[in-house]
Amino acid sequence: MSGLRSPLALLAVLGALAVLLLSGCGSSDGGTDTQATTTAAADDSACTAVDAPAPKGEQHLKKPKGLLDPSKRWDVRFTTNCGSFTIRLDTKRAPKTAASFAYLVRRGFYDGLTFHRIAPSFVIQGGDPAGNGSGGPGYTIVEKPPSDLKYWHGVVAMAKTGTEPDGASGSQFFVVVGQDAQLPPQYALAGRVVQGLEAVDTIGVQPLQDQASTDGPPADPIVIESATLSSR
Repeated sequence: MSGLRSPLALLAVLGALAVLLLSGCGSSDGGTDTQATTTAAADDSACTAVDAPAPKGEQHLKKPKGLLDPSKRWDVRFTTNCGSFTIRLDTKRAPKTAASFAYLVRRGFYDGLTFHRIAPSFVIQGGDPAGNGSGGPGYTIVEKPPSDLKYWHGVVAMAKTGTEPDGASGSQFFVVVGQDAQLPPQYALAGRVVQGLEAVDTIGVQPLQDQASTDGPPADPIVIESATLSSR
């Protein structure tokens, strides 16, 4: 899958592991892994019909400088036509990646983008300005993921191509919608879903354009209406 910024490039290697039944969470603020629970069952009819946004095209943003204050909690709330969910950025274990994610949110980068790829019981992937898995912000951050990182239900990590180094990231991210994606610690940690996991799971069960495929674009657009950053 050369040129495709996707964790799903590993599917060919993992084989049957790519279709695992998945569900859990990322690291807590203290750096330990914790279980996550949904508050409602995933619903493939819970999304509001919307028009597909026009791709934003090639981006040329400058690489961000500085880090977020690690003494604060930094949350990103995504509002989509399938519901809202909140990501807590992991400023302690992934300070550079968290800062880049916040930088993009502050610029309104994610507003109007889509979840362009769904792999049921594995991950959902979004954040591409091109809308097809090939785009990014115009820069790359590299931050080696924690060696003990587990990609459990609700963990948010950054997508990369197979030729990029471990921990490379731009703007594309994925959220694990299964119990355990069983990926090696090669994808930069961004954080974990702390609220609205049912919305994430709802996105993860939406029908695909190609009903015979195990992953790919959703049949109907799933749009990030807004992404907002808050701290406390």
